[in-house]
Amino acid sequence: MNLVSLRVISHDVTRLVSFYEQVTGVSATWWTPDFAELATPSGTLALASDRTLALFGEDVAEPAANRSVIIEFRVEDVDAEHERLAALGHAFVQRPTTMPWGNRSVLLRDPDGSLVNLFTPVTEEALRRQERPTA
Repeated sequence: MNLVSLRVISHDVTRLVSFYEQVTGVSATWWTPDFAELATPSGTLALASDRTLALFGEDVAEPAANRSVIIEFRVEDVDAEHERLAALGHAFVQRPTTMPWGNRSVLLRDPDGSLVNLFTPVTEEALRRQERPTA
């Protein structure tokens, strides 16, 4: 089994796509006016309008209600990303901090309130943990 993507549902998918394009530097591919994807080398962040929920059934998800998932992106230099995004006016939940597990992290929220963690492994153990098999 291979985790391929994470999908976030929004009342304002255009605003959410714009946020993630700015944070990641990745341009979204819009497949329909209600569905876009930001593909990275290790996985895809899919962003969809709440209008797509009708395809799955009633009450299957609630936009802007996430209180348990943190969307994480590994970056080359978390401190540089913090400076870049702060200059663009983004507010942060947590300034760059080195975590006990060896990642240097910064937290912010997307427009729908989901936590976004940008991190850089800074210890040998954290770097080893990030290695993924190719098959």
